[in-house]
Amino acid sequence: MPIAIKIEVNLAVDEEDLEDAMAEFDELSVSNLVCQILDKSIALDTVEARVLQGPDTLEDYDAASEAQG
Repeated sequence: MPIAIKIEVNLAVDEEDLEDAMAEFDELSVSNLVCQILDKSIALDTVEARVLQGPDTLEDYDAASEAQG
């Protein structure tokens, strides 16, 4: 029987590294990246991740960067 586990993870990523990683993969999002890492690390039945604060996609990152000036 699967057991549900809910966690909160805080990440800090260098701005240029995040932009480079997101630009390298089409349609990559931070939430999908976290799901892939967890799923490959241990065999999970389901994995859900969501970004509560900060950019999740390259478009979100670009919008945040433009807003900061």
